Amino acid sequence: MNVLMISGDRTLLDPGSEAEKRLAMQHDHVDRLDVMVWPQVHSFWQIVKTAYRHAYDVVTVQDPFWRGWVGLCAARLAGARLNVQVHVDLRAEPWWRRWLAAVPLEAAYSIRAVSERAQSRLYPRHHEKTHTLPIYIDLERFIHLERVPHEKPTILWIGRFEKEKDPLRAIAVLKQVQKSNPAVKLIMLGAGRLEAVLHKAAEGVPVEFPGWKPPEEYLKVADVVLSTSPYESWGASIIEALAAGVPVVAPDVGVAREAGALIADHAHLAQVVTQVLEERPRGELRIAFLSKEEWTARWHKTLV
Repeated sequence: MNVLMISGDRTLLDPGSEAEKRLAMQHDHVDRLDVMVWPQVHSFWQIVKTAYRHAYDVVTVQDPFWRGWVGLCAARLAGARLNVQVHVDLRAEPWWRRWLAAVPLEAAYSIRAVSERAQSRLYPRHHEKTHTLPIYIDLERFIHLERVPHEKPTILWIGRFEKEKDPLRAIAVLKQVQKSNPAVKLIMLGAGRLEAVLHKAAEGVPVEFPGWKPPEEYLKVADVVLSTSPYESWGASIIEALAAGVPVVAPDVGVAREAGALIADHAHLAQVVTQVLEERPRGELRIAFLSKEEWTARWHKTLV
């Protein structure tokens, strides 16, 4: 099977990245797998030329929106089946994005939803051609993490310092939690355009900014992982934390509820974090994850 993948994830092209490792697994299960990262790296015309020149059997796209339309054009040119991935709750999208997704979803030969939540938000007429398959995460490095004793109760926040992740709310939650637990501290693992704003907001409160680093060492000392994002397409950090046995407090976004996070609306995040720090429950991942071999075999089936 020859496959053209159209993605928005430029880390697919970064040697050694988790996305590139996953791509190598996928490559082993097909005859040919070409990747185009649109619009960050490759242009629409580069994709069109590639689709016209090669005999692809399947064109798979990361989402049903503008990328879905690009994939639809490429599939028609190549005479290939269209596979559309759905990472979001479509019913929660603005009307114009739902409208944008309608044609690629109708035209798709197959659909892959990355969670039960995403699958359940598709229209019933799409269910017959939909497969549910989570994004692959190598959980072995998290399952066997050994916790490290530490003095201060620790909240861990992981993500990009961008408006859509609402990192400022994490500092607000810390200040609220401190009223009943003055010793608590916050580690914000990440980077982004709001970093200077966050440093200013964190003046006078115990917040650490280690930068972008692998989360394993920080999960060893975390008592709770906090997610503040009002919108999440998936939530890999939630999965990783729960696999490591660290409880997660999050709004009802992405895979949070399905994975086993403690759900709270934004107004009650501090209350639930305080409760977790008092009761010290162990995080438990409720999603059964597949081995590399199982996952790649299932991925192959989503294309046919």
